[in-house]
Amino acid sequence: MHGTTGRVCKSAPDKAAAFRFHHISTDEVYGDLEGPEELFTEETPYAPSSPYSASKASSDHLVRAWLRTFGLPVLVTNCSNNYGPYHFPEKLIPLMILNALAGKPLPVYGNGQQVRDWLYVEDHARALVKVVTEGVVGETYNIGGHNEKANLEVVETLCDLLQELVPAERSYRDLITFVQDRPGHDLRYAIDASKIERELGWRPEETFETGLRKTVQWYLDNREWWQRVQDGSYQGERLGSL
Repeated sequence: MHGTTGRVCKSAPDKAAAFRFHHISTDEVYGDLEGPEELFTEETPYAPSSPYSASKASSDHLVRAWLRTFGLPVLVTNCSNNYGPYHFPEKLIPLMILNALAGKPLPVYGNGQQVRDWLYVEDHARALVKVVTEGVVGETYNIGGHNEKANLEVVETLCDLLQELVPAERSYRDLITFVQDRPGHDLRYAIDASKIERELGWRPEETFETGLRKTVQWYLDNREWWQRVQDGSYQGERLGSL
């Protein structure tokens, strides 16, 4: 009994010393960039535009308050738009892929000139591992893909890629339909990811072109998965891992 208790007591401080609370957030907390050359840095003031981004900003502040008040070993990351396998169909890239395959309209908000930085999901996962294992407690790291694209350009690129992989008689671009812009829609997000590259040695491995091709091919190869999501038979069970 004493021996077992001693081992537990001895290991507990080691576990406590190794513990990290990694809070994963979004670039939306920074709000809207005004100029075409500006980038979000870790020092950019928070200016969320929507209730969603305001809720994310509040959670960032909350975990930092736990660090300051109680010494919780916090790490914060703010990432740009993710895309890749297992992305649920309501998001821009999978929605456009699946609508195009079904011959449905491809709805683009406003004039489609909203700019986002696109980050392939596996690049993001590698960055998260870097931060939680090598990052400095109390620090914030911005994670971006170095892939700024207007939404309309993303949709047009998808259409051209689908035309190559799944040729259609009618151009997929003909399905593009402009719809009313959504409230509080920020015009441009763009991340400066130089800190995580400089301090932790992380850089994205995928370009937008290679990542998008992998993504489209994944949806073409995994129809059963997204059809189950669309028809309502998916019940939330965990499917696969990245």
